[in-house]
Amino acid sequence: MNHVLNSEKDKMKSGQLYNAFDADLVKDRVRASKLCTQLNELGKATQESREKILKKLFKTCGMNVWVESPFICDYGYQISVGSNVFINFNCTILDGEDVTIGNDVLIGPNVQIYSATHPVDWKVRKSGLENTLPVTIGDNVWVGGGVVICPGVTIGNKSTIGAGSVVTKDIPSNVVAAGNPARVIRVL
Repeated sequence: MNHVLNSEKDKMKSGQLYNAFDADLVKDRVRASKLCTQLNELGKATQESREKILKKLFKTCGMNVWVESPFICDYGYQISVGSNVFINFNCTILDGEDVTIGNDVLIGPNVQIYSATHPVDWKVRKSGLENTLPVTIGDNVWVGGGVVICPGVTIGNKSTIGAGSVVTKDIPSNVVAAGNPARVIRVL
């Protein structure tokens, strides 16, 4: 028997068109905003204090995760972070769908990771509906400063994304990719 997706949250998590202004989703974003505010107000507090908030905010959070402030996300509960991860200042993650960050990942300042997207058909977009696609960042990845990672993208293990790049398509493992749109410029 097929499960019927009734709630806007179910639709969001499955990549279907959904109404982001649904009361439950607004409540979830308020929760995430409060936790992000707590995190951002800690300053250079202890690792333990920061990880305590991250474990409440994220779906999963490995060991030795440091997120510099300010940090902003939509929901938090769609973000999975491995161990030994450093996320630098001013990272924004729109996590209407799963955003998975592997182990031993470095994310530079001003990085934006988007799972949320809008229909290209203006009539559908005008209705206020949006949808999501998952984003995956593999293990041992370095994402340079100012990178934008678009919905539906997977970045393979051990790859480097050059500063200022816009990642619109999957990037294989063991490469350096850069540019707008990002493209492989060297195999490692």
